[in-house]
Amino acid sequence: MLGLFARATLRPGMVKPCRLVRPVTRIQVRSLSHQEGLPKLPVPPLKQTCERYLAMLEPIVSEEELEHTRKLVEEFLKGGVGERLQKGLERRARKTDNWLSEWWMQSAYLDSRMPVAVYTSPGVVLPRMHFQDRQGQMRFAAKLIAGVLEFKKMIDTETLPVEYLSKKPLCMDQYYQILSSCRIPGPKRDTVVNHSIGKTAPTHITVVHNFQFFILDVYNSDGTPLTVDQLYMQLEKIWNTSLQTNKEPIGILTSQHRNTWGKAYNNLIKDKTNKESVRAIQKSIFIVCLDAPMPRVSDELYPSRVAAQMLHGGGARWNSGNRWFDKTLQFIVGEDGTCGLVYEHAPAEGPPIIFLIDYVVKCMQRTEMVRSPMVPLPMPQKLRFNITPEIKRDIEKAKQNMNIMVHDLDVKVLKFSHFGKNVPTQHSLSPDAFVQMALQLSYFRMYNMCCSTYESASLRMFKYGRTDVIRPTTVDSLKFVQAMQDTSEQNPERLALLQKAVQTHKENTYDTIHGQAIDRHLLGLKMQGIEDLTSMPEIFMDTSFAVGNHFNLCTSQVGSKTDCVMCFGPMVPDGYGVCYNPMAEHINIAITAFNSCEETNAAKFAQAVEDALVDMRALLEDSAAAK
Repeated sequence: MLGLFARATLRPGMVKPCRLVRPVTRIQVRSLSHQEGLPKLPVPPLKQTCERYLAMLEPIVSEEELEHTRKLVEEFLKGGVGERLQKGLERRARKTDNWLSEWWMQSAYLDSRMPVAVYTSPGVVLPRMHFQDRQGQMRFAAKLIAGVLEFKKMIDTETLPVEYLSKKPLCMDQYYQILSSCRIPGPKRDTVVNHSIGKTAPTHITVVHNFQFFILDVYNSDGTPLTVDQLYMQLEKIWNTSLQTNKEPIGILTSQHRNTWGKAYNNLIKDKTNKESVRAIQKSIFIVCLDAPMPRVSDELYPSRVAAQMLHGGGARWNSGNRWFDKTLQFIVGEDGTCGLVYEHAPAEGPPIIFLIDYVVKCMQRTEMVRSPMVPLPMPQKLRFNITPEIKRDIEKAKQNMNIMVHDLDVKVLKFSHFGKNVPTQHSLSPDAFVQMALQLSYFRMYNMCCSTYESASLRMFKYGRTDVIRPTTVDSLKFVQAMQDTSEQNPERLALLQKAVQTHKENTYDTIHGQAIDRHLLGLKMQGIEDLTSMPEIFMDTSFAVGNHFNLCTSQVGSKTDCVMCFGPMVPDGYGVCYNPMAEHINIAITAFNSCEETNAAKFAQAVEDALVDMRALLEDSAAAK
């Protein structure tokens, strides 16, 4: 029942890396010292949510459907059902640190039965490196590992700077969930285990090369981390003992549908050797995937190909077996200079991952001056797996399914070079709202209609806050896109409508990050109904509710200092996944769709986005010139 309910509210697993509305500042304070003082996530007023729910539906459902929904909402408000569920939710909020977090983790992630690869786990594409051989690959990987270990030191000593938004401290809990953690498949529901919380914290990472897994201890006996030179030597040893590709890419099992993987997992760990190997991977601090070179493509296609490689590895023949998709953090370093990461989404949103990337990239730019101790280091341990005929069959099935997934995913990375956040900022417009209106205009031009749009926003102002949804499709955004397509409209009117739509988006963003959005509240009311074992209120069985939660556009702004781009799969079979990183003078945009849907096309949508952004700048400049 939980699974059914979550799918109606949001397809489980399809939860996107969140964004923050203003630049986050960091202050050197012990990052957990302020946690207890953080406010609890509020339960918004019921009447307010109902009114905002109807307003959200107005641009995306027919008048007839909206009228029917108005009656259901009125009945929900006045008939006592809504009030009873609201009171239950308020009771839960008083008793818990966060009324939402546990329900959210279960319904959005752990109950999801879709594969984590493509469907849940975001990838991050880092700028192309200029090495073209294994020495360059090893040196880069060694520096990367050293950088992550520096970040880990801040976590271990609780000296990570606290992040502030509008002078308010943010919850830092997610930073403490991303290292030494791993998702574990279950027959009906998964779990996440964090091994850093325990008597003996892990001191090893996993390195995978040619589908073979190795345990690499990254600390000396005195507790100091290995130097870059030491790490390089250890990686060389791993490379030299895994020259042949293993016939059985055991890691590809983790890319399966969760029920299928759950059964295969239980079968795999029946064997003692296999169980020990799997546990060693799960407990490791993170994974480094040393990827084989991919087929060469043109410079124009390269970013899109790398984005796909980060999401799924490129297929069974390439690097999809060079992963353990359940692991929270997997850094990918290809022999051909491709690099980035893929992360399992359950423990954290995008901002902690991006902060980690920015920090590590900065560390890697420093020149290494540490002299390595002349102590011989032990050979990294290769993990052994006993492959039975049944496990072999499971692997073959996973290979086939992965290849289907690879062929179905349509990826286009747009390096929009005409301008960046500088242009909207010069015209006193929010860069995020500006990009969102460009997405609305692109969709309207392609399909002659608006659609339900999801933009993830952070609730980290609250203790254990995760995300809620900004709804970029509004009556004001609809008026703007219609005016842009109406040849009788003049530019001053169009500009006024753009400014109004941007302002509405800013207000909605403010409400969302302050805990006053509608989506998680509606989720909570529905969960409360399930817990109370009462019949499901009709507003949740309504066609409008299904339309409102069928996100044809699933979007997220993930801003970073590094010139990178995050990417993720679409939320629905006929939708787009859009992630963007507005830099000062350009915008990195990753767009995904499914080839199995005839109506969607990532490259065409990318072109529509480029055209919309250029047209919107022309509108700003034309109006400025007219003054």
